[in-house]
Amino acid sequence: MDNRIVHLIDDDEDVRRAVAFMLGTTGLAVRVYESASAFLAQDGGDLTGCIISDVRMPGVDGLGLMRQLKERGQDIPVIVMTGHADVPLAVEAMKNGAIDFIEKPFTDDTMLAAVEVALGRAGKGRDSGLDDVRARMASLTPREREVLDGLLAGHPNKTIAYDLGLSPRTVEVHRANVMTKMCASSLSELVRQALLAGAS
Repeated sequence: MDNRIVHLIDDDEDVRRAVAFMLGTTGLAVRVYESASAFLAQDGGDLTGCIISDVRMPGVDGLGLMRQLKERGQDIPVIVMTGHADVPLAVEAMKNGAIDFIEKPFTDDTMLAAVEVALGRAGKGRDSGLDDVRARMASLTPREREVLDGLLAGHPNKTIAYDLGLSPRTVEVHRANVMTKMCASSLSELVRQALLAGAS
């Protein structure tokens, strides 16, 4: 099926090979690109499927890729891959239209789940479950919201604790409560929901 194409963009050949192989074994068609520029240089046409792109790349990075896609009027779901310390970059990517971000290293199941969501959402917009997310956000206490804001800024627990005048252990408890109330199994899922609800 034409809309089951995954466009994989990463400047790391080992990552390209591993992810392309893993996706290929599930029956997905995978097109591989060593840079965002190489992807953007292809015949414009109507893009189908979804994109998996690294955020940090030489030349046009993941953010630049999404900006150019938006300028061209090409609406295709984008999943960004990011190093563990790149949460602020990932937040920026999601504000620019990415539907999810995956922290490296990731499991096959995590990536496959994200791809299935992306392919299922192609052309359907981004407001799936918005009312539920907003209701969960409204259930947070003011202190939990402050901790969430710190997480969205990419701050570690110790920095959030210092900024709020709390102990790191107290921040850990609030962070766990936020994850539970938001039904988020990972930081990336928490950020996705918070941005969907317009938290930042």
